[in-house]
Amino acid sequence: MKILVINLAGSTDRRIFQQEQLKQLGLDFEILPAVSVNDIEDSTYQSMSQGWERSLRRSELACYLSHQQSWETVLKDNQPTLILEDDALLSRHVPTLLSTLVNCRFCDLVTLEVRGRKKIVAKQGETLTKDHQLFKLYQDRTGAAGYVLWPSGAKKLLNKARTVAPALADAFISSAYELNAYQVEPAAIIQLDQCKHYNITNSTQTKSAISSEVKPVSIANQSSGAFAFKVRRISSQLRMGWRQLSTLHQSTKRSIELIAEDFPS
Repeated sequence: MKILVINLAGSTDRRIFQQEQLKQLGLDFEILPAVSVNDIEDSTYQSMSQGWERSLRRSELACYLSHQQSWETVLKDNQPTLILEDDALLSRHVPTLLSTLVNCRFCDLVTLEVRGRKKIVAKQGETLTKDHQLFKLYQDRTGAAGYVLWPSGAKKLLNKARTVAPALADAFISSAYELNAYQVEPAAIIQLDQCKHYNITNSTQTKSAISSEVKPVSIANQSSGAFAFKVRRISSQLRMGWRQLSTLHQSTKRSIELIAEDFPS
């Protein structure tokens, strides 16, 4: 399966980390140059950063646009692809999982990641490998560091992007209920900043460009702009609530299992 690693040109430490990690796993990959905050003109930032539930940081918009580029690549190449952010830590099972998932043509998207929050998944899964199961994913909440996307899923996300404003990349993906999405369990990918949470000992250090950026002051500072943000937040919460209610008979909200020993120390 093709692998794309989203990486900023200046983030050589993360690029080296991925090169070493993927080499150890015997996986080939391509670097997808990430969109930099310097690539976004002021007028573009102002027009694209105010349509979500709050103002997006430049780095958050750049991250979203980088993922959008990866969706375009998947659609152009017409093959399922593992999309990785450059701080993704992979379990030893990823090569086997990818060789199995490549044949799952009924999927639009499969997330291999977990990030400390409960998800709404099917009550029953199906065997994927001898160590993993695949569960229908009805509601994710956070994380876009490692997911397999099929051309059908890329097309749906790009169609959504034509009519829906940019958001946090993971929020945008998890709100795309038109996707036929699935979750791998035990999870096989986490971001490096989650190692402590999952009791994984890893010496690799990383600093988020997003979290280190000062939160922007909304350019929609009039009362009408603040009201629009509030309406979108409420609408999003209502939509997620309805999603949970409408799938209640076939789903459960729970944490996804992760086995710390599956990850390198």
